[in-house]
Amino acid sequence: MQTNFRPELLADPEIRDSERIVRTCVHCGFCTATCPTYVLLGDELDSPRGRIYLIKKMLEEGRPADERTVRHIDRCLSCLSCMTTCPSGVHYMHLIDHARAWIEKTYKRPLADRLLRAVLAGVLPHPTRFRWALLAAALARPLRSVLPRSGTLGRLRAMLELAPPAGPAAPSPLERPQVFPAEGTRRARVAYLVGCAQPVLAPEIGEATIRLLRRAGAEVVVARGAGCCGALVHHMGKEHKALRQAGANIEAWLREAEHGGLDAVVVDASGCGTTLKDYGWMFRHDPQRAEKAARIAGLARDVSEVLEQLGLPPAVRDVDLTVVYHAACSMQHGQKITDLPKRLLTRAGFTVKEPREAHLCCGSAGTYNILQPALAARLKERKLRHLARSGAAVIATGNIGCIAQLRGGSELPVVHTVQLLDWATGGPVPPALVKTGIASAAAAVRH
Repeated sequence: MQTNFRPELLADPEIRDSERIVRTCVHCGFCTATCPTYVLLGDELDSPRGRIYLIKKMLEEGRPADERTVRHIDRCLSCLSCMTTCPSGVHYMHLIDHARAWIEKTYKRPLADRLLRAVLAGVLPHPTRFRWALLAAALARPLRSVLPRSGTLGRLRAMLELAPPAGPAAPSPLERPQVFPAEGTRRARVAYLVGCAQPVLAPEIGEATIRLLRRAGAEVVVARGAGCCGALVHHMGKEHKALRQAGANIEAWLREAEHGGLDAVVVDASGCGTTLKDYGWMFRHDPQRAEKAARIAGLARDVSEVLEQLGLPPAVRDVDLTVVYHAACSMQHGQKITDLPKRLLTRAGFTVKEPREAHLCCGSAGTYNILQPALAARLKERKLRHLARSGAAVIATGNIGCIAQLRGGSELPVVHTVQLLDWATGGPVPPALVKTGIASAAAAVRH
C-alpha cells in the first residue's frame, strides 16, 4: 500500500514501524473471508483491510482519532485470523496495538466508556480486587435479566452474565511465590505465570499445569514479583500500564534465571502467552530493557510446547471420552500452535474432534465480550452451535477467556486441555466433569 507520511512524523519510531507494516499490505482482501466482524457485519471498515486504511489515514495525517475510526477499531477482536490468512505477511497485531495506543492518547471517549475501561484496567489485572468485584457481581447477578442488552447497561449485563454465579474461587496455594520440586529426576527448571484472572476464576487449571510439569520432570518456580502479563491493558491502548506490568515480570523472571537458571517461562493461558512472546517487540525502543525483554520472550512457552519437549507423562487411566478441541485465537493465530494440543490429547487416550469454522473467534478476546457484548454474543452462539454439532461430550481449550465465554451457554462442559491431560495421567477429575457425571462413566484406572 502506498503511503505519504511526512518526514517529521516518521521521526517517531512507533509511527515509522507502523508505516512499514502498512506498506506491506497489498489490499488483496484475503483477510476479509476470515475476519469475524466482517463475516458478521459485511462492512469493509470492519475488516482488517478497512481498518488498515483507517489507521493509515489517521497516522499519516498525524491527527487525533475521530469517532468513526474509533468505532471500527474498537470492533476488532485482535483474533489475528487475518495474519494467518495474509499472503503478504502484514503484521496486523502490531499495527492495531499502535492504533489503540494512539486512540488512548488522542481521543476523548464518552464518560461512561472511560469509566468502564478504567474499572476493567484497575480491577481485572489484580486478583484481590477481582475477587471482591466477583463477590459483588454474584450479589447483583439476579438483576441482569431486567437490564437491556445494548448501551452502557448492556455492558453491565454482560459483566454480570460472565461472572460465576457462586462468586470467585477460593485462593489457591500456588499463588504464593514458591518452588515445586520435580518428581523423580529434574530435567528442567521453569517459571510458571500464575496470571491474574485465571487463578480467581479457575485456580484448578494452574494446579493441573504444575502437577503435569512436575510429573514430566520439571522444577516449577512461582517467582516473587510476577503478576499480570499486561495483555488486558495493552489491548485497551494503555501502554504505560502494560509496560509496567510486563517490566515487573521480566525483572522477576530474570532474577530466577540468574539464581537457579530457567529453561522456559510456562504459560497455560494462550492470550497471555501471545503477549509474553511479544515482549521483545513491546520494549524494542527501550535501550535499558530491550535485551532483557527479548530474552524473556525467547523463553516463553505454552504449556503444550513444554510437555511435548519433556514428554507427556504416561497415562494411568483408560479414558473413553470424545473431546472437541476449540482452538483459541491467541493459540492458533497468535502463537501458531495448531495441532500440538490435539496430539497431546490423543496421546493421552482421548478421541479428538475439530468443529467447523475452527478459525473463527468465540467472541471472548480479553475484555471484548464486555466492551462489545452484542457482537461477542453472536460469535459465541455461532461457535457453540458448531461445537455442539461435533457430537463430542466435552469442549477443551487452552485459554481461560474462551472457557469463561463458552461455559455460560454451553450444554457441554468446558475444560482446559491441561485438566484433561492431568486427569488421564493421574490427577483429579476436572470439576466440570464431576458436575456433569461424565467422568465416572468415562475413565477406569489401569492396573
